[in-house]
Amino acid sequence: MNATTLYSIGELSRRTGLSVRTIRFYSDSGVVAPTTRSPAGYRLYDFDALLRLELLRTLRELGVDLPTVRRVLDRELSVAEVAAAHADALDVEIRVLQLRRSVLRAVARGGSSPEETQRMHRLTQLSGEERRRLIDDFVEGTFGASGAPGTPGTPGAAGADPAAAAMVRAATPDLPDDPSGEQVAAWVELAELVGDEEFRVRMRRTAGIQAAGRPLGIEDEVGAELMDLTRQKVARAMEAGIDPLGDSGARVVDDLVHRFAEVLARTPDPEFRDWLARRFEEAYDPRVDRYWRLVWIVNGWQVVPGLSPVHPWLVQALRHDRDA
Repeated sequence: MNATTLYSIGELSRRTGLSVRTIRFYSDSGVVAPTTRSPAGYRLYDFDALLRLELLRTLRELGVDLPTVRRVLDRELSVAEVAAAHADALDVEIRVLQLRRSVLRAVARGGSSPEETQRMHRLTQLSGEERRRLIDDFVEGTFGASGAPGTPGTPGAAGADPAAAAMVRAATPDLPDDPSGEQVAAWVELAELVGDEEFRVRMRRTAGIQAAGRPLGIEDEVGAELMDLTRQKVARAMEAGIDPLGDSGARVVDDLVHRFAEVLARTPDPEFRDWLARRFEEAYDPRVDRYWRLVWIVNGWQVVPGLSPVHPWLVQALRHDRDA
């Protein structure tokens, strides 16, 4: 074989694996023109045409459109440039497919209704930039633009704490390219939560206290030592699976009630228990806690068991003891 060898369409078909009809189409389109014709008028192609057809077939199998292939064959674009562009396009397509797969798995696992499925699909279809903008709007609407206190034109942001805004921004939820079904479900719940104005008010109050390192409610009244002991005792009870409504739970809370009563110079009676329950309820906001847990899930962070709130267990035990 050499540069002067000529091939008929049939021979090109056998060498390239393309059908005669396809080669004729490319020939008629001028993508791979015949080099000459035989005395009988049949098209003949040289070795360069064979190479062009093989490259054409490879690029088409890789999903490159025909106009772009033609520009490569005409040396207007390099194969490397086309490969890079199409690799980027495939990356986007793969991410979309991965996200669709995660949504479908979340729907299948959760038995979502048609309305829930549509909402989930709509929220996960947002681009990464749109998802970041959603959280940025939440932070600015909650704490003011750039976290500045009292930013004009930002509803409810007066007196907002810049440190609180920085804390929330530092943990911005970022849905990965290939999220799990749990991450998709968490992102959808999170997206709905940050749009709730009542939640923004709660978040502003709680995050401001957390960012300043100030104790919440009852913690300020009894001191760090007793609160640390309370967390340790309740955390151990929770880890041991002790029911706050059972006898073992009652013994834990009895001990704590007497310790709190001694520090506060109160009588450990039902009225005091009710007061304690209300104070712990004020110190814990379940929706704010839920926000942080959803952020951990979306970002794929490990949920640290030691950070599980002790307040709900303690309140339940106090309420049960009061009603007993």
